Amino acid sequence: MTAFIDIVLSGIFHAAVLFLLAGGLQLVFGVQKIVNLSCGAFYALGAYFGITFVNFSIQQGASPSYLLALILLAGTLIGLVGPLIERLLRLVYQREEGFQLLLTFAIMLVLEDLIRMIWGATPMTLGNISMVYGKLNFASTTLPVYKALVIGSSILLALALGWMLQRTNFGRIVRATAENRRMSEALGVNGVWINVAIFTLGTMLGTLGGALVVPTSAASLDMISEVVVEAFAVVVIGGLGSMRGALVGALIVGLLRAFAVYAYAELEFLLIYLIVILVLIIKPSGLYGKAAE
Repeated sequence: MTAFIDIVLSGIFHAAVLFLLAGGLQLVFGVQKIVNLSCGAFYALGAYFGITFVNFSIQQGASPSYLLALILLAGTLIGLVGPLIERLLRLVYQREEGFQLLLTFAIMLVLEDLIRMIWGATPMTLGNISMVYGKLNFASTTLPVYKALVIGSSILLALALGWMLQRTNFGRIVRATAENRRMSEALGVNGVWINVAIFTLGTMLGTLGGALVVPTSAASLDMISEVVVEAFAVVVIGGLGSMRGALVGALIVGLLRAFAVYAYAELEFLLIYLIVILVLIIKPSGLYGKAAE
């Protein structure tokens, strides 16, 4: 029973981080209709910058107990590269999807090389700094408080994102633009500004995900391709353009990954691929996606 609880908690933690990345992917596609292959590079960028920012802050006298705040700040700051990347994407907004995929893939490769140039190819960690918050003991098992804080932070970010999209004027404009861009622009909406804002927000969600995970695991260049596979599995399972689908898909992928790692590590991606294939056969639009008309 203890092992089962550990697996579930591990899966939920991974799902919480994965949801941020997939949520950003869904947001960008929903409004800009671009499948962003560079999301994995943003995730890695957040992870590497998070380590550098935390180490620098502690060297300058910041207390390790501020870890979560420092991580959230680092992920937000590095996410400000979004407007620069969006400027490149303007070249392909009106082009075929193939051009969009090629450009975002090229951006991913460029960012990967940039990370290698700045931080090197050796994996980096923050050591055991996450244990500064201690552990929670319950149901005959333990959970690091940091992981509980990350899960809580992800839930709060999801709620804030939902509130922003549903309850604010900006959210209404975003939803209107996603539904009918031409009509929105005819009514006075600045489409360029919306593109910049949404892509920056999507980038920040990805960099926040990467920053949040590094206190518990290493940052490496391999994480770029690995997390892209998982993020797109989440999108396929949940449905392209659906935030609710991103949440459900992230939980499915996170729990599957945790069970696979516990039972037989080599099954980790195989199980995910099998679920993706099953969803594509039974419901090609995903669990919460809209079928193409």
